[in-house]
Amino acid sequence: MEEQTQQEAASPEVQKRVQDSFDRQGLMGHLGARITHIGPGRVHIELPARPEVTQQHGYFHAGATSAIADSAGGYAGYTLFPEDSDVLTVEYKINLLAPAVGDYLEAIGTVLKSGRTLTVCRLEVYGVEGDQRTLVANGQQTLIRVNRPAA
Repeated sequence: MEEQTQQEAASPEVQKRVQDSFDRQGLMGHLGARITHIGPGRVHIELPARPEVTQQHGYFHAGATSAIADSAGGYAGYTLFPEDSDVLTVEYKINLLAPAVGDYLEAIGTVLKSGRTLTVCRLEVYGVEGDQRTLVANGQQTLIRVNRPAA
């Protein structure tokens, strides 16, 4: 199934629901991140390199790296949730494997197990420079599905 999810796009309704939610996130907008793929159980988020998202040595800051990983996983889970629900992160663990450098970072969230209440996702972040991709962080995340408050 994972190979299929990598290529497949979510339905237009799910894509709109995910993109609308993403657009309401102040932090993602502040960082300059954008969603580049929304598939069933899989979301990609890119973060362009710019001085505002780096640390003192010029690498992407671990906070920015972690934030896009968290959002990619959260939205990957959200693609599989019913329309009347929302998503919150319960916990995540991230390992920083290499200095995060490149033209941009690409975070990929992939659902490993979607449950009625809890969902577990794999998180990967790549530094992309030209055609070279380097895995700079990976992790795992647990999400909780919550009912959307009545309007």
